[in-house]
Amino acid sequence: QAQLVESGGGLVQAGGSLRLSCTTSATIFSINVMGWYRQAPGKQRELVARIARGGNTVYADSVKGRFFISRDNAKNTVFLQMSALQPEDTAVYYCNVVPAYFSWGQGTQVTVSS
Repeated sequence: QAQLVESGGGLVQAGGSLRLSCTTSATIFSINVMGWYRQAPGKQRELVARIARGGNTVYADSVKGRFFISRDNAKNTVFLQMSALQPEDTAVYYCNVVPAYFSWGQGTQVTVSS
């Protein structure tokens, strides 16, 4: 049974926006910090944003000011609002706790065309 389920990806033109969602179990969500990761073709998976249960957030420099992470503790869901998307944001996006511990979900593909 999948524990981390990501959705919301798609194909968008440069400058566009997408909102990703990740739903998980209450057990996983109760862990303090949730994060969004991404893996581009031929590259290592990287953490792009994280959010503590209390709402404190940290972003990678590459997405700062363009991505916004949030969480709904009542629905065990974490979101990633992505704006001003660029072709270099193309990747499969995953969620997990920080540091990553649980098995990865299937991810959601984000493709940004120039």
